[in-house]
Amino acid sequence: MPLFAILTLFPEALEPYTRESILGIAQEKGLAEIRLFDFRDFARDRHRSVDDRPFGGGPGMVLRPEPIAECIEWVEARHGRFRKFALCPGGRPFGQPLAEELAGAERILLLCGRYEGFDDRIRQALDLEPLSVGDFVLAGGELPALAVCEAVVRLLPGVLGCERSPAEESFASPLADDGSAAGNGILDWPHFTRPRTWRGRTVPEVLLSGNHAEIERWRRAQARERTREWRPELLERTNETHPL
Repeated sequence: MPLFAILTLFPEALEPYTRESILGIAQEKGLAEIRLFDFRDFARDRHRSVDDRPFGGGPGMVLRPEPIAECIEWVEARHGRFRKFALCPGGRPFGQPLAEELAGAERILLLCGRYEGFDDRIRQALDLEPLSVGDFVLAGGELPALAVCEAVVRLLPGVLGCERSPAEESFASPLADDGSAAGNGILDWPHFTRPRTWRGRTVPEVLLSGNHAEIERWRRAQARERTREWRPELLERTNETHPL
């Protein structure tokens, strides 16, 4: 069962979400554990300060190294070594391949940055991997941490109602032995449900035909077309590594 340790100044903001939906289900089933740690608890001064002005001048405040380092060391002393990530805009882009890799990890630590970021010596001294969920800036790393947790947890066996789901969706790696899965690193195909006609738009006839071979061909063609239109770089990358 993987253990996620999220280090944040706002554990009360994250805690309700970790108890709901996929994350809550996984924990209720004993398939994952998510622990929240407030690194302000490791501040030593009477004001419990965790930030200070940046050396060299400039706007904003920077997270100090001492409380974060002591928090990480306290967590690892009690639970063992973690794969450690510092969530920040300039980090390695998070994607499905990394989510699949982390689904096999025992312990994952996610440090949520705030303000102008954290003292870079934290990353250097504690082997933190910078990680980003996109080329944009948020107020902190809390939302990215939840995104990483959910992306990984939903890949764990037994969490989702259908075991095929992770292999038949956008960005999935080619995992199916029988070749039936859509997993090829591109986007998912369009989906439809009842009613059969809605605002003059009808469900494609092939999906009502009962011909599963034709449905599979249609879905694969639609996935490629959607990827070509919305994310052509994915199609180019997939053709380089897994020709379709």
